[in-house]
Amino acid sequence: MADQFDVIEVGERGRRKWLGFVILLALLAIPVAGLLASRDPAPRPDAGLEAVPDPIQSLRTVRNNAPNVLNAKSEPKGDDEIIRVVFPHGVRAEIRYPAGLALDELGSRPFQGAWIDGQYRRLLAPYGGEVEVSKGGEPIRKLTSNVQLWPRQPGSGSYGQVLLFSFGTWRLALYDRLDGLTFEQRMAMAEGLHGRLTKDGYLVLTGDGPVRLAKPGETVRGDPVGPQLWFGGVIGDTVVFTPTPGCAKAAEAPALMERRGRPAQSVCRGDVRIAVAGSPSFVQQAVKGIRITLK
Repeated sequence: MADQFDVIEVGERGRRKWLGFVILLALLAIPVAGLLASRDPAPRPDAGLEAVPDPIQSLRTVRNNAPNVLNAKSEPKGDDEIIRVVFPHGVRAEIRYPAGLALDELGSRPFQGAWIDGQYRRLLAPYGGEVEVSKGGEPIRKLTSNVQLWPRQPGSGSYGQVLLFSFGTWRLALYDRLDGLTFEQRMAMAEGLHGRLTKDGYLVLTGDGPVRLAKPGETVRGDPVGPQLWFGGVIGDTVVFTPTPGCAKAAEAPALMERRGRPAQSVCRGDVRIAVAGSPSFVQQAVKGIRITLK
């Protein structure tokens, strides 16, 4: 019996020694592994899987990250300056303004209301260009050679996905509603909206098929939706020129300006409504001093 217990005891001690040796090796391996990890990069978690575009790389795909505005050259005229402009429906005009307003430095962007199968949508040039819509991400799909569909933007309220049009250097965005146009309507808009650039860089738009562009003087719920030119960015001083037949009896300033949190003042100059928002001195000088002549 004693020999039997001796065998058992020897076996236990042997296993304990072996376990101790393994634990010692494990303790020694931990700092060694740490040193190796600090010297060699860890393998990618998606190694062996289908490649996924890196967010930083996606920023490099943005073709137009400059401000989406046209800074037309002005000409001095006494204490004033003159800018020659072209509205989105192709009508030319001459704007005369006090030099201190520096409209040429503010730059201009086009705005145009449109209907597709009777549903109204706005077309406007985002000040930040393509990156303002993409946020460095990737489009959902390419609809045509110059139109991409982008995801709904965070904090966009009642707006849904975005159709982004490329016309030369210009980027024009159609912010859809949450219920959204159908795929067929989006394709019709992508194929039916056409844009060309004038020699001086202005964007002129036309529509065909089920796409109808708003004419000067048209409104939606009292808001002017015809062709417009916006001078200024998202914040700061802003001037909007809206060709409006019978201007004195027509709609007031575009509602978009009122939503900026500052009341806008407006004045009619012939058949063009001039709406202004910004610092009190800028607004006062603009309303009093700006003149525009349609050609």
